[in-house]
Amino acid sequence: MIQSLFQCMKSIAYFGFSMIILGAVLPAQVFSAESDHLQQKISDAQQRLSETERRVAEQRQQLARELNALERDVRQLQDQTAVARRAADERTLSLSQLENRLESWREQQVYQANLLHRFIQQYTEGNANVSRIPAEQIDVVMDYSRQISGFLFPDWQQAEITRTSGQIAELPVLSLGPVTWYWDDEANQAGLASYRDDGRLQADVMLEGGDSDTIAKLRAAQEGEVVFDPTLSRALARQQQSETLIEHLLKGGLWVAPILFFALFAVCIALLKVVQLWSLPRIRKFAPSTLAEAASDKNSPVLEQLKGMQKRLLEVAQSARTARQRDDHLFVQLQDDRHRLERWISAIAITAAVSPLLGLLGTVSGMIETFNMMTLFGSGDPEVVSGGIAQALVTTELGLVVAIPALILNAVLSRKAKGYYNELESFAISLGKADDED
Repeated sequence: MIQSLFQCMKSIAYFGFSMIILGAVLPAQVFSAESDHLQQKISDAQQRLSETERRVAEQRQQLARELNALERDVRQLQDQTAVARRAADERTLSLSQLENRLESWREQQVYQANLLHRFIQQYTEGNANVSRIPAEQIDVVMDYSRQISGFLFPDWQQAEITRTSGQIAELPVLSLGPVTWYWDDEANQAGLASYRDDGRLQADVMLEGGDSDTIAKLRAAQEGEVVFDPTLSRALARQQQSETLIEHLLKGGLWVAPILFFALFAVCIALLKVVQLWSLPRIRKFAPSTLAEAASDKNSPVLEQLKGMQKRLLEVAQSARTARQRDDHLFVQLQDDRHRLERWISAIAITAAVSPLLGLLGTVSGMIETFNMMTLFGSGDPEVVSGGIAQALVTTELGLVVAIPALILNAVLSRKAKGYYNELESFAISLGKADDED
């Protein structure tokens, strides 16, 4: 009985324990399923959030690009508006200027009409007969009228003109404002003329090529285009007075010859020195032990590798009996080589120094001659004075042209000679040290 009771209690205990375990396991499973469901929802929400952010970023970039394009369009429109406003202001200003000029012309016309009316009234007052007006005054008025008509309606007229050769001839002339053209039948060529102080026409330049043909067509057809020089023939005269190099040098006179001689002399020396210095063999370098062996052995293979001045230095070192004798002989050989390298280079420096002085001397001589001419004939004509000064300055120009390249050549050749001599001197010092160490 007790055993049965014990078994019954044991069964009850097992059942209770089982129920407890079952009650603990089931909520855990339910919680786990709920947690997985919530995590899935969170993951989906995060994906939707990322997609939304991506779409927002793309739309923001698109909107930014559109905004930049609109800003550029606005700036372009602003610039166009500013240009249009400036153009409108300029047109308004130009119109205002034209209106002011027209008003001024109207006032001048009214003033001239009043003067003419007063003039007529002065000589016709109380008498309708105009014959009482002095003939000289009538001629003056008529000449002035014809002059005004000629300005308004220009035409070819015969006038005396002084040719460029100095001859005076009566040629057809066309005047338009301050510019006067003429046609020379003898030369079959047109030209430009100007009025001198005495009122006579002076031929300035002859037109060439198409310009002369244009004036010929204008004279034949009485209509067409004309060649207009805003400088009043000065530019054409300057163009036709262009000179060659020989003509320019001949203006310098006698002093050009010594400057050209020095220039030719410097060029010849420079060419010879360039050939000499740039054809020198390259200085070879050896180890001290090799030099010591070569200095003591006349049959050394090093001697066959050397050329020119470097070879002579090694031969001098080999021929010396003592160290002192070797150093003396090397020094003498170096001085001889230095003289050969730098010989005649100083002549180029002399040319660079003498040429500007000769040019200055030529300029001073020309200025003295110009002042003497001014003393005899006066300085009323500035062209004569300026022409003499220009000729005097030709020698200075030529002297500087010769001196500047001469200075450059002297510097380059001297640097090349000194560099080669320094390498020879280093080789000689290396020979002495190598022999001493041996």
